[in-house]
Amino acid sequence: MRVFLTGATGFIGSAIIPELLAAGHQVTGLVRSDAGARALVAAGVQVQHGALDDLEGLRRGAAAADGVIHTAFIHDFKDMAAAGRTDLNAITAFGAALAGSDRPLVVTSGTAHLPAGRSSTEEDAPDANAPARHRIPSEEATLALAARGVRACLIRLPLSVHGEGDHGFVPALIGVARATGVSAYIGDGMNRWPAVHRLDAARLFRLALEKGSAGARYHGIADQGIPVREIAQVIGRRLQLPVASRSPQEADGHFGWLATFIVLDRPSSSTLTQQRLGWKPVHAGLLSDLDRPAYFAS
Repeated sequence: MRVFLTGATGFIGSAIIPELLAAGHQVTGLVRSDAGARALVAAGVQVQHGALDDLEGLRRGAAAADGVIHTAFIHDFKDMAAAGRTDLNAITAFGAALAGSDRPLVVTSGTAHLPAGRSSTEEDAPDANAPARHRIPSEEATLALAARGVRACLIRLPLSVHGEGDHGFVPALIGVARATGVSAYIGDGMNRWPAVHRLDAARLFRLALEKGSAGARYHGIADQGIPVREIAQVIGRRLQLPVASRSPQEADGHFGWLATFIVLDRPSSSTLTQQRLGWKPVHAGLLSDLDRPAYFAS
């Protein structure tokens, strides 16, 4: 299969590439920089220069492919609504190119906009009041493409996708701990984050491309919900810093932009995904992966 991949040089996209190549697929990666293009060529990937706001380029890349995997996203925490609009426009462009073809489109979403306080499943609709509600229009647009003859499906990823090269929420927590001299959590720290290793996530993207159903929602979840206090304890021990609670009123001052996320309680399940796609996480869980020197090398 000829696969058009956005976010090809990113943390998740770069892990998807060897999964696809090993399965015999051909990959064309969307890339913005010359350095990124050289890295893709070295990995055995064809290159298409462009960006998420180049809608004609996205349509062209999708039209030339047998399937599309969309992992790129602009993580601008100062204007996530604008990032969500860019994502929606990209998905609309893919849909225009793929309509009536029954070709697969695998779109990345998340679990942070699902109902709080219980383990969400693939069957759960988003919570319109959730902090990550900027993802909701993209989910709705993706699922609607099934009625237009596109084998479109979603992969919802957890707050922590971890592994070599992680530059997400957990490294940000490490940075806050270093800057403040304490590895902190909010309240009793029993709010839960789901997690998955990037290599397990990459395999799920391949399976969804090959076997996913139109209109399906899949969950890339290995750890269903790890108390944030346990994450803070590993960070504190590794950095030899005290581990302490902060009140909700202190969250903004201590965590900055992370304050919105540090309090989330969004456990999630992947039981249905495992049953439907034959996917099973096999790599290290978040706490054991975090408890390595690599996360604290810089």
